[in-house]
Amino acid sequence: MGLLSSATALASVIGLYLKSSTASPVALERRFGNTGNVIRGVNLGGLFVLEPWITPSLFSQWEGGNNGTAVDEWTYCEALGKTECASRLNKHWASWVTESDIATLASLGLNHIRIPIGFWAFSVLPGEPYVQGQVPYMEKIIQLAGRYSLNVVLDLHGVPGSQNGFDNSGRYGAIRWQETQTNIDRSIQAIEGLARIAAKYPKIVDAVEVVNEPANWGLSMDGVIDYYKRAYTSLRNIAPNTIMVIHDAFLSPSRWDMLNVPGWQNVILDTHTYHVFVKDRLTLSRDGHLKATCDDAGSVYGFNTRLWTITGEWSLATTDCARWLNGFGKGARWDGSMQWEMNGPVYPGATCSGQNSISAWDSPTRIFFRQFAEAQMDAYEAGSGWFFWNFKTEEADDWNYIKLAQNGLVPNPPTDRHYSRYSLGNNHWNIDISSPWCSN
Repeated sequence: MGLLSSATALASVIGLYLKSSTASPVALERRFGNTGNVIRGVNLGGLFVLEPWITPSLFSQWEGGNNGTAVDEWTYCEALGKTECASRLNKHWASWVTESDIATLASLGLNHIRIPIGFWAFSVLPGEPYVQGQVPYMEKIIQLAGRYSLNVVLDLHGVPGSQNGFDNSGRYGAIRWQETQTNIDRSIQAIEGLARIAAKYPKIVDAVEVVNEPANWGLSMDGVIDYYKRAYTSLRNIAPNTIMVIHDAFLSPSRWDMLNVPGWQNVILDTHTYHVFVKDRLTLSRDGHLKATCDDAGSVYGFNTRLWTITGEWSLATTDCARWLNGFGKGARWDGSMQWEMNGPVYPGATCSGQNSISAWDSPTRIFFRQFAEAQMDAYEAGSGWFFWNFKTEEADDWNYIKLAQNGLVPNPPTDRHYSRYSLGNNHWNIDISSPWCSN
């Protein structure tokens, strides 16, 4: 593919933001981790919060509806019983993230890892099928991260009652997090547990995310903000120097200001950017994916001047073809095997065959994915950095950072960009970035 042009220049977008907002982010005294002002990391997804599409081997026995169905960690443990669930998960916790993985991530030039974990690691009530034992494994990973000069963000990925109804909250289905005060109290209890771990490893753990992806459409935003305020107090009481990360609750950038609470210090806003779950992104051409990324750069750059802003999840996927990505046993929008608003594939004849396998990608496809990786890195470093989802997967190569890097499809190290042009200023919120896809 040739280099692309766009009607909207990123430089112009950034210039408009600079004119409208020149304030600096909250609490500028803190750099991120040990390596500077830009986070470049990956998520260790599929470890302490199961997702069938990341590790389909754990769920394959239920394929086709055999012996009931497990669709998330709740039903996985419910189907197996606590004894068998604990046995299988201990084996999984011991093997899914290895020292070799951590060493590889460090060798790829990354500086952070984000570790998702569920509330049940800290609290399980009678009648809940979850099992515990995650914390010692997590501490081992933290220690390995320190050994390889990586910093860590601890992420409360699932809360009682589910904050979004996704399988990655631990329980697929209804959004019931705010239905009881007990759910909120137990979430804070989990934050306090994570804060104690952060305080134990202050040179390695530099941030705690207090809840992943709360769904604004199923929650009171006043309640979410009240929870953020309470979590802030709890975190500061135990680990006063640890950065707090809050998620944007899928709000549009125009509404992010409501999350910027006066008086807060050392707070990061986390936004997640995928190109496969909504029609407007999924149906884009390759040029369209690159140009849309320029708009994302403007959003994170603009808000980063008021509150540090990271893109805590992104990938190279431009289709939703990864097996069970949309839920266990579900098909894909891309080829029309899942019911969605287009009532069919994204275009006649669209197929999922080969979409998630590097070995099936031809030269133009490989070039595009390399360009897409660089465009997104440029965009998210217009804020305070990024975490790719995921560090590895069993099947889906477009979500597997290690495999992508080893095949030259993402920069190794991240600064080795062939198609984009960028320079880092003295201050992380003053990054001057120019990508060829964003220029006139």
